[in-house]
Amino acid sequence: MARQTRSNDWGFPRWRAYGSARDAEPVRKCDRDGCDEPGDRPAPKAPNRPGRWYFCEQHAAEYNKKWNYFEGLTVAEAADREAGEQREANGFRQAGHYGWGGPGDGSRSRDEMRALETLEVEVDASFDEIKSAYRRLAKANHPDAAPGDREAAGRFQAVQAAYDVLRKSEERKNA
Repeated sequence: MARQTRSNDWGFPRWRAYGSARDAEPVRKCDRDGCDEPGDRPAPKAPNRPGRWYFCEQHAAEYNKKWNYFEGLTVAEAADREAGEQREANGFRQAGHYGWGGPGDGSRSRDEMRALETLEVEVDASFDEIKSAYRRLAKANHPDAAPGDREAAGRFQAVQAAYDVLRKSEERKNA
């Protein structure tokens, strides 16, 4: 008898049972003894070697807490390695202004740019300059300084909101 060359679904793969042709995906376990969590976080076995352990999140954090990336290197070798890695990463930094096609100048979001405009500071202003501009504008537009002036109260609220946006962004950057 001849071998069958047609499938029973007549070319309609949706008629096949779901997962009928797939085996179970192998899941690598955490390399820590006794842990049954998936090991999806690689960690180096030794400095300057390609071997890797694969830990779960908890054990990777525990392992990396004591890890010294520059162990066994002289100060000059460590500086060379850091400079090389910075040089490789600069290609990504140069393309940062494309930043997911999002708004802003690449280093700041659209909300941050509006906040800088509200506080009347330059785009590249430091946080100390932002803080002094906030204090100056808050003092000038405070409702106690101009009682009954609704425009000043509105400007004061806008200045406060702008400062909050920039303060939170600075906290995220430093965290």
